[in-house]
Amino acid sequence: MEVIIKIAQLLLSLSILVIVHEFGHFTFAKLFKTRVEKFYLFFDPWFSLFKYKKGETEYGIGWLPLGGYVKIAGMIDESMDKEQMKQPPKPDEFRSKTTGQRLLIMIGGVLFNLILAVLIYAAVLKVWGEEYLPIKNMEYGIVAEKVGEGIGLQDGDKILTIDNKEIEKYSGLVAYILLNEAQTIQVDRNGEQIDLQISKDIIPKLIKGKPLVSPRTPFIIDKFVKGAAGKKAGLLEGDKVIGIDTLPTLYFNEFAQNIVNYKNTTTAIWVERNGEKLKFDVIFNDNPKIGAYPKNVFKLETKSYGFFEAFPAGIKKSITVGKNYLKQFKLLFNPETKAYESVGGFIAIGNIFPGTWDWQSFWNLTGFLSIMLGILNILPIPALDGGHVMFLMYEVVTRRKPSDKFMEYAQMVGLVLLLALLLFANGNDVYKWINGLMNK
Repeated sequence: MEVIIKIAQLLLSLSILVIVHEFGHFTFAKLFKTRVEKFYLFFDPWFSLFKYKKGETEYGIGWLPLGGYVKIAGMIDESMDKEQMKQPPKPDEFRSKTTGQRLLIMIGGVLFNLILAVLIYAAVLKVWGEEYLPIKNMEYGIVAEKVGEGIGLQDGDKILTIDNKEIEKYSGLVAYILLNEAQTIQVDRNGEQIDLQISKDIIPKLIKGKPLVSPRTPFIIDKFVKGAAGKKAGLLEGDKVIGIDTLPTLYFNEFAQNIVNYKNTTTAIWVERNGEKLKFDVIFNDNPKIGAYPKNVFKLETKSYGFFEAFPAGIKKSITVGKNYLKQFKLLFNPETKAYESVGGFIAIGNIFPGTWDWQSFWNLTGFLSIMLGILNILPIPALDGGHVMFLMYEVVTRRKPSDKFMEYAQMVGLVLLLALLLFANGNDVYKWINGLMNK
């Protein structure tokens, strides 16, 4: 069921983004009285799932969900309609418009994607606000994961700054390290400030999603799963677990790390209840767990936005997301980071959506994908909007158009490059999936 929900969210998100993007081209084309022959969601090689014609434009839904398109008369695009280009230019064709008009038609899709992202983020901030865990509120410090241990972090350290710059949100910690090539991390360890070097060899691990640190928390029982061994032994919600047998475990990570050593035993679990220390004998099988979730004790902060505050906040968030996404390209083309190994296709994109339908997550991710789509489309690669913009800028500078034959060849080269990137990204997904199956 989770897979179906993820696929449904991915298809809905892509449909929204494609329609908005193509509507951007369509709007400017109509504004300058340029004939639009087709407006399609998804591609329609050989046949379409649905189509109808209104005026001069055929609207439809294709069967291949790899994007969408508007076919603008008199323009060399992915349709490669050479016959039309052999005819004399007509007044309502793309090639008959001024350079400025053609430029606006080409950047219309990207412009509408960026506007959509701003509107989405503004709406999300207005409806849900912004909830986050400030690093300063992690009063019990951090749990150093394996990657964190590699640079000298220890359980209980309290993160102060990175490169002597204060980072407000716990969720932005790894992103700041990756995108700003951070060199040092400053921590409070038992009242003493310590400077730790951030080695470059952890960057590929962080890019692959391996955690650096996690918040440390006491193990206060929030709720039990069905048939929980701990509940059968007499543990209650609200109990604070403080030990296993003779071993003190003041924090959840200590309990989780040590309970695995008590398979198929009856073991004393110590808790605090109403200020009293109590012992309960819990019967464990070969998968020793008490069957309880820890209570969230962190002091989260929520920033609310009024109607007139949300829009500028949406602009600011869109700019920040866009800047961070651009910084990722630097990582992608640096062989030392091995970021290219993390390039993913539709499976990777689908997996960023949650397994349950959550509108807040859906719209946040759609906002991010809208910015990503806008940035990727404006890259100066033939067959993308940015490729057309590049040739239009050449026309502005040299005061002459590239020949139709040159544009046809450039379009073919661009399509081959895009196909190769598509195969690489989705091939990476398949490789990771097969590798995951073999390592189970």
